[in-house]
Amino acid sequence: MKTTFIVLEGIDGTGKSTQARRLAAWFESLGREVVSSREPTDGPWGKRLRESAASGRLSPAEELEYFLHDRRQHVAEVIAPALAAGKVVILDRYYFSTMAYQGARGFDPAEIRRLNEAFAPVPDLLLILDLEVAAAHGRIGGRGDTANAFEQRENLERCRQIFLTLQPEPFVRVIPCDADLDEVTARLQHAIRLAGLAPAKPD
Repeated sequence: MKTTFIVLEGIDGTGKSTQARRLAAWFESLGREVVSSREPTDGPWGKRLRESAASGRLSPAEELEYFLHDRRQHVAEVIAPALAAGKVVILDRYYFSTMAYQGARGFDPAEIRRLNEAFAPVPDLLLILDLEVAAAHGRIGGRGDTANAFEQRENLERCRQIFLTLQPEPFVRVIPCDADLDEVTARLQHAIRLAGLAPAKPD
């Protein structure tokens, strides 16, 4: 059974969560059953990570450990069963975010990737939503949020550069998100069709 496992990545402020919801609705309109999820999850490890973004970051080693625990549980309980059942799985962040954000804290992104791919399935398509850091930072402020430790401008620039190092990989597409929501959605759908994960657009 052919899997359909799509991950949306990118720095904060690029609109990943909104676009993940739109893609889920689109696949459902095509008659597919969709499982949408995010990382960090709402499980015990993920909740601690989310709390740390506002209350003070964990040490780099603790943070990486929590992400690995959270992802192992996510793969075992959500991702692997959904893929085995032939469902479309759409994730808002995955281990590529760990590569970027923990890589920005001094860890080797390649080693983080190795640790994760020992148990976490590689997606069929990784869509990196890309935006200049200044524009992303403006969006974070525009939605009424205060940038947390994960979202400081210098940190976001390091993260963006790590994400962009993935561009040469065959399953990766970098999608500029400097347009309105509908245009970005169209760009993502086009990339999914080109990857053979959705029917071609009717003429």
